[in-house]
Amino acid sequence: MKLHPDISYKIIDLATLESRLHHWRAVGNRIVFTNGCFDILHRGHVELLAECRSYGDYVIVGLNADASVHKLKGEGRPINDQLSRASVLASLSFVDAVIIFDQDTPLELITFIRPDILVKGGDYKVEEIVGANVVRANGGEVKIVPLVKGFSTTNIISKSSDH
Repeated sequence: MKLHPDISYKIIDLATLESRLHHWRAVGNRIVFTNGCFDILHRGHVELLAECRSYGDYVIVGLNADASVHKLKGEGRPINDQLSRASVLASLSFVDAVIIFDQDTPLELITFIRPDILVKGGDYKVEEIVGANVVRANGGEVKIVPLVKGFSTTNIISKSSDH
């Protein structure tokens, strides 16, 4: 099945990202980056991504590839394949680009992007956030967004298996 052009336009590779970053920065825009598995998109994810938009002009989401999600989350994960997860993220108005990464962490991607703002959820402490030192060394900021209580993919999966 072919993706809608408004969605496929936002799911990009490194070369396209480099070009867009150059353009966005040339006019002084602030770049925001976050990353994750986003396996079953829920309210907590949406709140985090909306908050990302409030910090800058363009929001880039680094999305863990399927193999990376499996390694991080274990057997039976991801629930949704990487193209499905990327499509859902790309359909959100406050997400400007989705880039899938195969590495265990987004460090290479963060180093490549050099975002002005790096955002993670409230289950992290700044010193635990991969790439925080890179962002700060380049004059950027690290923001932690409080979690929306009761919303996590793991909780959703466990609730559905209880029935």
